[in-house]
Amino acid sequence: MAQQNSFDIVSQIDLAEVNNALNQTVKEVRQRFDFKGSHADVVLEKHELVLSAEDETKLRNMNDILQQKLVRRGVPLKALNYGTIEPAAGSSVRQRAQIQEGIPQDKAKEVVKFIKDSKVKVQASIQGDVVRVSGRDRDTLQEVITKLKEKDFGIHMQFTNYRSN
Repeated sequence: MAQQNSFDIVSQIDLAEVNNALNQTVKEVRQRFDFKGSHADVVLEKHELVLSAEDETKLRNMNDILQQKLVRRGVPLKALNYGTIEPAAGSSVRQRAQIQEGIPQDKAKEVVKFIKDSKVKVQASIQGDVVRVSGRDRDTLQEVITKLKEKDFGIHMQFTNYRSN
């Protein structure tokens, strides 16, 4: 029987690191002079960040601080899908950012199509929010990983569960 090797393409975020970055952001916002007396805040609601501030400038500044903290903690910014800035109560503004957990179905189809179009002798299949790639040769799987890293799909991808059967 032929040997089958495989790996999974996933998109996972460490929510503990996101929470730590949020705490650091709130602490810095409370201490900064340009935010004195303002009601700027960042809250984590399930898998969504909610940023609120008095005006768009403060919201953007707070978002910059948040992004710096996320990058320092190893959380990829591609995992955040920002919504539009919307007015909130009391003449303030709010913005929501979805935290992407798992690969969305349309992006998974795009990844599988890219793998099949590359003419490499591997099989790619969608299994929920994970894409599994399997083939006979480890070198071929490494080649697929390299090609996937070179192409930007607009999502954060990790290559895990590398197995040899």
